[in-house]
Amino acid sequence: VKHWHYSGSLPVPPRTMFGVWEHDKFIGTVIFSRGASPDLGRRYGLTQTECCELTRVALTEHTAPVSQIVAAAISALRTHSPGLRLIVSFADPHYGHHGGIYQAGNWLYLGETSPGVEFWDRNGKRWHSRQLSVTGTRKQFGVERKVPKPSEMTQVKTPGKHRYVMPLDRAMRRKLQPLAKPYPTAH
Repeated sequence: VKHWHYSGSLPVPPRTMFGVWEHDKFIGTVIFSRGASPDLGRRYGLTQTECCELTRVALTEHTAPVSQIVAAAISALRTHSPGLRLIVSFADPHYGHHGGIYQAGNWLYLGETSPGVEFWDRNGKRWHSRQLSVTGTRKQFGVERKVPKPSEMTQVKTPGKHRYVMPLDRAMRRKLQPLAKPYPTAH
């Protein structure tokens, strides 16, 4: 993920990670986790254990279509987590993503999230607001750590992200299908 994903960072645990191999060579990973929001599934009437986020697809050069790789990871996830009913994922147009891999996999498109703000440090590294603190310290994994202050950063407004969902059972697909919107196009 640190080498092959634009974020350069792993999502916080708990997470389920699937390694991807092609022609006996490791080519990357597909990671599912609870995502950034503890209420990810609430809008769909689901608990944290019934919903997850596809948080990373990090691949080097490969021949198989990304949608095929993601479909294989979803199949393995369903076996690993039988109570799961929905996967949510986001495509960030700020980084040139429109969700083509989700469209190819027949995910439902539910529109955009609200616009946001990113923070950039002097070295050009981007930070999410959850990674910063006005005091300069934040408790992470039970340990008080030094973190950047928002006042030390440059704020960059970002557009809303495209929200895609993959229902994992018929009842969930029937519930969410009426909310689906036409897919956005690449720019």
